[in-house]
Amino acid sequence: MAVDKDERQRHLPAGRKAQLAAFVADAGQVTVAELAERFKVSIDTVRRDLDQLAADGALVRTYGGAVSLSTASRTDRAVDQRLAFMEQEKDKIGTLAADLVQDASTIMINGGTTTLAAARRLGQHRDLTIATNNLLVPGALPVTAVRDIYVFGGAVRQLTLATVGPVSFRTAGGADLDITCDLALIGVGAVAADAGFTTSNIAEAAMMQEMISRAARVAILADSSKFDRRLFAQVSELSAADYLITDAAPPPSLQEALDAAGVEVITPAPVPRPR
Repeated sequence: MAVDKDERQRHLPAGRKAQLAAFVADAGQVTVAELAERFKVSIDTVRRDLDQLAADGALVRTYGGAVSLSTASRTDRAVDQRLAFMEQEKDKIGTLAADLVQDASTIMINGGTTTLAAARRLGQHRDLTIATNNLLVPGALPVTAVRDIYVFGGAVRQLTLATVGPVSFRTAGGADLDITCDLALIGVGAVAADAGFTTSNIAEAAMMQEMISRAARVAILADSSKFDRRLFAQVSELSAADYLITDAAPPPSLQEALDAAGVEVITPAPVPRPR
């Protein structure tokens, strides 16, 4: 009895990985469980295959699965989709960003799901003043951490649930108040040696630039899927940041550019291997 060629290949590592990569590219986003069921292999095997394919640059690994390169490159996804993308990595970045925050300080936080993760991690802090254009941040902030919350006005981008407009507040007489902050936590869409920090929307880029200009210290938050990419609108050169907080070490050329720009790269401590 002849065995179908595709069926035989599923049991060969090279053939399986090629088919797996093609399936992810076609589906856009998949879970480990879905792949294990489809290819009739164990979850551990799928995880190893995905790790190898991610290392080869064939897809982007996510917590619990993977997404295709084309899906990962779509920066203007809706908030609910972005919340599930690189979720574990964003949580690590948020924890590291919270470590930079000092009690009784003033923080500016821009729109995005990575900065949202940082806001959720501020539970150990006290007496913070938060100014943000991220409409999800006020509800995510631990009540015990906050003294005052301010939301910048302007038009609301429904896609990102963030406002775009001037980084300012006005007195009762209509005059602009001069505002500054101790730390700006800025999530960006891409990081590259030549382009610096970029995003896909001009209005958001302008707002992020203004937040950066009003901050004593600037921490850029970006997961490793955003390395060596450039989007439509530049937010700033690399040198505008004091820190880049990310989930993995940047590629050597980007790391060299960050070092030259005086940017401290902060990543999670490596997990010790069991002996």
